[in-house]
Amino acid sequence: MPSDRYIQRLHRDDTPDEDELSLFRDSIEGVRPLHTDRDTSRPPPPPPRPTQRQQDEQQVMEALAHGPIDFAAIETGEEISHLKPGLQRRILQRLRRGHWRVQAELDLHDMNVDAANASIRALLDAALREGLSCIKIIHGKGLRSGPAGPQLKRLTASLLARHSRVLAFASAPPHDGGTGAVYALLSLRR
Repeated sequence: MPSDRYIQRLHRDDTPDEDELSLFRDSIEGVRPLHTDRDTSRPPPPPPRPTQRQQDEQQVMEALAHGPIDFAAIETGEEISHLKPGLQRRILQRLRRGHWRVQAELDLHDMNVDAANASIRALLDAALREGLSCIKIIHGKGLRSGPAGPQLKRLTASLLARHSRVLAFASAPPHDGGTGAVYALLSLRR
């Protein structure tokens, strides 16, 4: 711990006493500011530029312009998908890309909700009875559904998500209906 004498000395060195101040005032007594035409003010600095972010964005734009595009990986917010807990995410990606061959198909166009509900259930029962592993349901995009939105799409997603033998489902790739159709992967085991 520093001694009191040391602290006093530090304090004394930081603040000049009256003798030192009077000596300083005497030494600068005749000094007057210079008058000059020179501008001593500084111009404002240029605005900061986020150069690293601009370089990163340019690289992304280059990659998008020249690289291959996987349309199955692009999501617009209209896609529906579900993966049973415990399964690898890779299964959902493969399903979106159409990796499995569709073995049965159901078109819900021109059906009401009740008819679509019964048809989806019947398709699932028949597919499981016959040992099918991949089905496709065309529910449409719901463009004429009004303010309630795409009801058949919601119904399809709800039924598939609750069914115990549906492992995963995802919107079909663009060439096979896109967001107006869904692929479902079924478990062959009970």
